Amino acid sequence: MEALWRALEQEHVAPRAVDLPHLSGLDAEELRRFERAWPAVQRAERRRMLQTLAQLAEDDFEMDFNAIFRLALRDEDPDVRIAGVEGLWEDDDVLLLPDLLRLLLDETLPEVRVAVIQCLAHFVLLGETRKLPPQSFRQLCQVLSLIHQNPLENLEVRRRALESLAYASVAELPALIQAAYLHPAEAMQISAVFAMGRSADLRWREMVMRQLHHPSPAMRYEAARACGELATRDAVPELIELADDVDLEVQEAALWALGQIGGDLARLTLERYLKAESEALRLAADEALQELEFMHGSLDTFFGPPEDLITESDLPWDFRPRQPAAEDFAGDEDEGDEDEGAALWFEDEDEFEDDDEDAADDEYDEEDADD
Repeated sequence: MEALWRALEQEHVAPRAVDLPHLSGLDAEELRRFERAWPAVQRAERRRMLQTLAQLAEDDFEMDFNAIFRLALRDEDPDVRIAGVEGLWEDDDVLLLPDLLRLLLDETLPEVRVAVIQCLAHFVLLGETRKLPPQSFRQLCQVLSLIHQNPLENLEVRRRALESLAYASVAELPALIQAAYLHPAEAMQISAVFAMGRSADLRWREMVMRQLHHPSPAMRYEAARACGELATRDAVPELIELADDVDLEVQEAALWALGQIGGDLARLTLERYLKAESEALRLAADEALQELEFMHGSLDTFFGPPEDLITESDLPWDFRPRQPAAEDFAGDEDEGDEDEGAALWFEDEDEFEDDDEDAADDEYDEEDADD
C-alpha cells in the first residue's frame, strides 16, 4: 500500500498494476485520501488507471472499484468521465441511477452522453424485470424517450437512447422503432433494427429479415443479431448464407444467431464451421454451439454426464426405497386409468374450466330446445 500511495500523492502517476487491486473496497477514510490525491494525477495516467481497474473488475468479480468509478464521473476530463461510466456498467446499485441521470442532463459533450445512455440500458433492463422502484423506472424511460424524440439532439445520442429504451415494454416503443426505421439517416435505421431485436417483439421478424442482405455491413450485422434475439427460424437459410459474408463481424453475428435459434440445420452448420480456416470463425462457431446446447440441448450434453451424482446403489440398504411387491397392486385394475389421469398437469386450468362451462351451457340450450 505504501508504494500505491506514494505513486498517487507524491509522483502523481497511476500506481503499478500489481498495486491496483489494493484499491478494491476502500473504506471511507481511504476513499477520502484517494479523492484528495486524484486531481493531481496526470490526465493520461487517470485514464490509463481507470481502464486497468475496469479490466481487473471484469477478470475478478470480487474486485470492487465502483467508488473510484463514481468519483471519475465528476472529473474535468471527458475521457476520464467516459472511463468512469464504462466502469459502472455492471453496477446494480439503484443509488447510482440519479448520478447517471444528472450527468446525462448536465453533460454537453455527445460522446460522454452516449456512454451514459449505454450504461443506462442496464437499468432499463433492471426496471423491466421489476428490480427498480416503479417511479425510478418510469422517470428513466421518460428521460430516454424525450431525448430520442428531440429533433435538436445529436443524432448519435438520439439513436443510443432508442437502443437503451428498447428493453422496456412501454406503450410508445413500437411507434418509436417504426419511425426510426423510416428515418432518412442510415445510422438511425440501424439502431431501429437493433431495437427490434432487443425488444423481443415478434412483430418485427419480417422487417428484420429484409435487412439481412443490406449493402451496409453494419445493417447486416444488426439484422443477423436481431434474428437471433427474435428466434426467427425462417431466417436460418439466409443466416447460413451470411456465415460466408465478406465481413468477419457479420459472419460471427450470423453464427451466433444460429446458435440462438437452434435446430438441426443450424447445428450442422455450426459444426462445419468448427473446421473453418479462420480461428475467429472456429471460436465463434464453438461459442454458438455452446449457446445452442444450453438453450435447446439436454443438460447432460451441456454440463456433461452426471458421473458424481449419488445413485440408489450408493445409499445404505435401510435408506433405499422399498421395491413395490405384487400384492401392492392387487385389486387396482380399475384404478389405473384414474391414477394416470390424476398425474396429468394442465398449464391452464382456467381453459378447461371454461370448456366445462361451455359444455354445460350447450346442454342447457339443448334442453330448452326440447322443451
